[in-house]
Amino acid sequence: MKNHLKRGWPVAAAFMGLALPVVMLNAQGGRRGGAPAANVPPPTSPVTGDAAAGKGLYYSFGCYACHGYNGETGARPFVGRWGNLATEKSFLTFLRGRANVAPVTPSTSMPNFSEASVTDKQAKDIYAYIRTFKSSAPAEAKDAPALNAILDAAKQEKK
Repeated sequence: MKNHLKRGWPVAAAFMGLALPVVMLNAQGGRRGGAPAANVPPPTSPVTGDAAAGKGLYYSFGCYACHGYNGETGARPFVGRWGNLATEKSFLTFLRGRANVAPVTPSTSMPNFSEASVTDKQAKDIYAYIRTFKSSAPAEAKDAPALNAILDAAKQEKK
């Protein structure tokens, strides 16, 4: 029995090594394979940037590639769980914190944006544009038109 346990520990360790990142991502509200995080109301803190200018910057810096065109889609959506976007100051701190320290291992897959690459004015404009995003998710499943169409079609008698 002891030999069987000794041979099985590498398999158990490998399983834990693969499962732990998934568990941690879900605990942090990640969406990869897990349930979506609870919908948090949008922030109401003051905004000093220009949303119209921020829209162009959001696209020119490629923010939409990860965050989608409306902040709800893509690999890293944020509408509904605002986190570092709760205030303009926290957004700037998030953009600058890692870039100005230049860590060896980045804390996220978000690119570093130092003041040399994105000015404070540009960052505030991007933040102002981001703050215009609203959740388009229905409050309840019964309010989802596509789901209701599917359910209605399923109820129809088959020929």
